[in-house]
Amino acid sequence: MLKLTKVSKVYEGKVAYRALTDISLEIEKGEFVAIMGPSGSGKTTLLNIISTNDTPTTGEVELDGENPHKLKKNTLAKFRRNELGFIFQDFNLLHTLTVEENMVLPLTLDGTGVSEMKEKAQQIAKNLGISSIMNKRTYEISGGQAQRVAIARAMIHEPRLLLADEPTGNLDSKASKDVMKMLVSINEKEKTSLLMVTHDPQAASYSDRVVFIRDGKLHSEIHRGESRQAFFQKIIDMLSLMGGEGNDFSSIRV
Repeated sequence: MLKLTKVSKVYEGKVAYRALTDISLEIEKGEFVAIMGPSGSGKTTLLNIISTNDTPTTGEVELDGENPHKLKKNTLAKFRRNELGFIFQDFNLLHTLTVEENMVLPLTLDGTGVSEMKEKAQQIAKNLGISSIMNKRTYEISGGQAQRVAIARAMIHEPRLLLADEPTGNLDSKASKDVMKMLVSINEKEKTSLLMVTHDPQAASYSDRVVFIRDGKLHSEIHRGESRQAFFQKIIDMLSLMGGEGNDFSSIRV
């Protein structure tokens, strides 16, 4: 589904900085993969390259056999809008719009009819438990609700790949659990492939597999077995093995 082949990224400047080195990674359709590593390890650079916000210096990125980095500007914009969904740590919602208006934004850009937009918004709001706040402004709702709205907006056009950057970073432990359960549910029901960058071992333990990056290179990966608790412990062990500063990973929440 998603295939990276020997992807490297070098930022030119007075001193060239190599952010990624020869990253090769495959994600199957419907797989949920978390990416972890110390600050500055290249996690966000990798996500930016996959999301086409940044281009690789060398190497190939393919989504269902197509390299989005070779598309022309307008075709690329459409590709991003139709094939990818984005969830951010700070929600990226527009405060001047209602919850419903934020949710249907991707459909508005595609020129979808009003009745179809309303129908899709109501269905996804029902699934995510936010039907009661559809007419509220985003500053009137909690962080957990705001992240649900952001998930709804990312999912409303049924993308093939959902990219999440620290989706629980600004949430308390209960809201974090709710959001992660929601992402798992979307992943299982819709078979949407999900790639998540996180510092939070608890959030990572909901994934099928965790890929660890260090100094811009693939360090290791571990797969989830039957027990999420055992997987969580494996993640903790791997993080301590990798070292890093104490503030590199969020406080552990079980």
